[in-house]
Amino acid sequence: MSRSRGPGWVPNQHGAWAMLASPLAVGGLAGGPAWVHLPLTGLWFVGYFAFFATSLWLKARRRPRYWPPVRAYGAATLLLGLATLALEPGLVVWAPVFLLPLGVGLAAAAARRERELLSGLATVVGSGLMTVVAYAAGPGPDLGRAWLLALTQFLYFAGTVFYVKSAIRERGHRRFLWESVAAHLVATGVVLAYSPWLALAFVVLTARAAVVPPLGATPKQLGIGEIVATLVVAVVSLVTV
Repeated sequence: MSRSRGPGWVPNQHGAWAMLASPLAVGGLAGGPAWVHLPLTGLWFVGYFAFFATSLWLKARRRPRYWPPVRAYGAATLLLGLATLALEPGLVVWAPVFLLPLGVGLAAAAARRERELLSGLATVVGSGLMTVVAYAAGPGPDLGRAWLLALTQFLYFAGTVFYVKSAIRERGHRRFLWESVAAHLVATGVVLAYSPWLALAFVVLTARAAVVPPLGATPKQLGIGEIVATLVVAVVSLVTV
């Protein structure tokens, strides 16, 4: 990123892209395509840019040089939100459910605790909810299925929060490693209740959570693995849930 461009314009959290794209794609594909998905996709991604810029601004104690991207992305998010509601006014009912995870994330940034577990899980909650919103935007009739798909997305990405931390920031901390494995085991038990094939995928993820972190995998290797795992979970979810 160019220094002259200023901070906050380009998010540097590469793992966030899968967390943005997968719930939106799973919900949209399951519920069926609709024109409203076009502005909704823009709203979701630009809204994340606004969230990232605002988090950085708060973390920097509201210094003026961090404000321009907050203002620009905030305005773009508002316009895209209005365009989305113009096509599907009923989606406004989902806006309040994002307030809590959004508030937790911004509060954590203001306190410079955005890398803590609670902040990561709050982000995952907001990500999972988009699965239901994208489904509701289409013609799909079964909102119960949408919630199961959202639960799957939440359980998977919550697991990645534990997994990545155990492999990077908490590497070598055996207690956190086994907490990560335990979280994966719980997720596996939950998905087993509605999709045995999906549970099989989560068994593999649980084994990965136990074996990979002690091996000292690089961030690039972890990232490639996450891309593959995200695609597998998404496809198996769409086929079996």
